Amino acid sequence: MDCTTLPSRRRPRGLTFVALGVALIVAGAGLALAQDAAPVQGGAPAADVAAPALPPADPLVVKGEYLARAGNCISCHTRPGGEPFTGGFAFTTPYGFLGKIHSTNITPDPETGIGTWTEEQFVRAMHTGVAATGSRLFPAFPYTAFTLVTTDDLKAIYAYLKSLPPVRYTPPANGILFSQRWPMIFWNALFFKEGRYQPDSAQSAEWNRGAYLVEGLGHCSACHTPRNIFLAERPSLKLSGGTQPDIVEEGKIRTWSAVNLTSASTGLGPWPVEQIARYLKTGHNTKAGIFGPMNDVIINSLQYLSVEDTKAMAVYLKSLPPIGESPTQTLTDDERAAGEALHKKHCEDCHLTSGRGAFLKAPPIAGSPIVQAAHPASLINSILYGAKVGKGSPLPFGAWEDMKSFADKMTDQEIATLANYLRTSWDNKGGRVSPSDVAKQR
Repeated sequence: MDCTTLPSRRRPRGLTFVALGVALIVAGAGLALAQDAAPVQGGAPAADVAAPALPPADPLVVKGEYLARAGNCISCHTRPGGEPFTGGFAFTTPYGFLGKIHSTNITPDPETGIGTWTEEQFVRAMHTGVAATGSRLFPAFPYTAFTLVTTDDLKAIYAYLKSLPPVRYTPPANGILFSQRWPMIFWNALFFKEGRYQPDSAQSAEWNRGAYLVEGLGHCSACHTPRNIFLAERPSLKLSGGTQPDIVEEGKIRTWSAVNLTSASTGLGPWPVEQIARYLKTGHNTKAGIFGPMNDVIINSLQYLSVEDTKAMAVYLKSLPPIGESPTQTLTDDERAAGEALHKKHCEDCHLTSGRGAFLKAPPIAGSPIVQAAHPASLINSILYGAKVGKGSPLPFGAWEDMKSFADKMTDQEIATLANYLRTSWDNKGGRVSPSDVAKQR
């Protein structure tokens, strides 16, 4: 099977990732995202974004629905309580002082959506980051990944979007500090390589299919790759873990850390292919469970993938060489004793003394990529705000209970002490967490 071939499947699915991108360019040039540059960060709450039911359609539309789910279009292009694909979801820029941007309406409404876009214009936007108007898009819309997608697959997505009911809705204007587009000429010259995915003849069809999904439509690197000062992905650290702003609770945006997806010992190295595939399909395995931004990824997207596709993605991810091992730290005897006491008081009942987690109660802390992530934001968030599975999750039997918030039970110093204990126990490796790190996440 060619890596771009759609496997046999009854219904489509969708994938996510939160793209951080707004472009920061040289002196005087600004950052901006206009209405036609739909961002890919966060996404509408999973429970609110069921795709519209369609009557039996032609095969191209059915294929396009599957692929649109593979790109998780619905999460970013649906505001809370809004109609699917009508846009209006607000995103905080990586540097929050720059303001907020709103996703666009991608229904076929001719005035407020993409109803007047031709197939050629749609493909051009996805492949090159140039909108129907000829204006340059900013990489908050991940054309840097979508450029890898075949033209035929993009035509199928276009056919699906054009088959949706047109909805007249104009998203709010973007409230950002700068709006110049011309600097994108230089940003693209430095950081963007246009071109389709080229299968690796030395690898299997399954591996190539996985690479095509992970690197292209899935745009996993948008969240899982560190970025430079211009907010471009750093190729040398590809998929080794990144950060992005997203919701921690209603009305509050904080940083989240995306885990290392390479075979590093602090990433997916200890996970067998079957465990990776199971997590992608259900949001749960014996090592981890979904919470935070990954709720949108699994619930709105990955659960709809075929078993063959989640397996292919897992095969590809498992093949990645280790990159970006987390730093180690050494605790003093007093620090370790204080951390152990906090663990015993707040964590041990569910996560056990062994750190392996109690059946039906809590996931393992030992070996957790979240606990060991280079950036501790998601670990801190789970302690401050709890870890909750979103509505509509496909969690199988054996999934754990939601974790409660400890924000009012521990000080910043205590949470930092506990986090450092967790990041250095049971052979875990993780850099030091300071009270100021915790304060930033409150």
